[in-house]
Amino acid sequence: MKTNLDLVNECDNFPYYENDPEEYTRLRSTCWELHLEEGSGPYGYIRQSVMEKMPWDHNAWQIDGEKRHIMPAPKLCTHPQENVIKETLEKAKTGDIFQVLKGWRNELYPIYGSYSSRKPIVSMERAGSALFGINSYGVHMTVYVNDPQGMKIWVPRRARNKQTYGGMLDNTVAGGLSTGEKPFECLVRECAEEASFSEQLVRSNAKPCGTVSYFFIRDARAGGEAGLLQPECQYIFDMEIGAEVIPKPGDNEVEDFYLWTVDEVKRALAEGQFKPNCAVVLLDFFIRHGILTAEHEKDYMEIVSRLHRKLPFPTS
Repeated sequence: MKTNLDLVNECDNFPYYENDPEEYTRLRSTCWELHLEEGSGPYGYIRQSVMEKMPWDHNAWQIDGEKRHIMPAPKLCTHPQENVIKETLEKAKTGDIFQVLKGWRNELYPIYGSYSSRKPIVSMERAGSALFGINSYGVHMTVYVNDPQGMKIWVPRRARNKQTYGGMLDNTVAGGLSTGEKPFECLVRECAEEASFSEQLVRSNAKPCGTVSYFFIRDARAGGEAGLLQPECQYIFDMEIGAEVIPKPGDNEVEDFYLWTVDEVKRALAEGQFKPNCAVVLLDFFIRHGILTAEHEKDYMEIVSRLHRKLPFPTS
């Protein structure tokens, strides 16, 4: 059975220099830095295995082997740097080089500029984001009911044929945040698609509750190559609903919904049934609702701090 700290360690598993400088240095030595024309990088970490396989056009990329930096070089090829990234990923997809690109979404993820601007400067195909190790963003919402027996949480099971984490448990509603999309508008869309919640219900009852951030080294369950890097920030929402409101799968991504007691959710967490980032979102929910407290959790301070990791690249 997994402890709560085990769940955090499974999701936030990129080493911290202050905790393990040797492992941090070893892992960083296997990474190249993604830089962009605007400077103030890096904007992502690319694993050595990706560098060796990616079909780089040396007329479109500046590759500095000494510094282990790579940057689109549109001045060399007259294409905007976003097009350089797009064409490189499309060539890799056509060449069937990376398994992760089999999940091509035709959705764009943003890369944000310097902390002073906090504006997207480049976007790239969602399926390629982990190849470049850029920050990605999403929305996660926990929907719950309070009845005479206490709090109960709506828990979906992901479709077993999903490329990523098929058959695992999830947060009630969750989805990736595309370029130009606001978190709450993304939530409204995902609620309709995944749980058949009406727009009026969501706009009237969903409450923003901050963020959860972590740096994940992907494993085989994520789909595609293991070891790719995925720093993420999730915008978190809660929504309390009445017993008469029942979520229903609105697309092919969810198999079913279960209304579980807090103890049932805790048991499933300990058994490792939840997708790793969904597990830490639930821990955050438990902390905010006074379910997980310092009096009953010896690793409380470590868990709280690790749920809000400062990511190494500029954020939104």
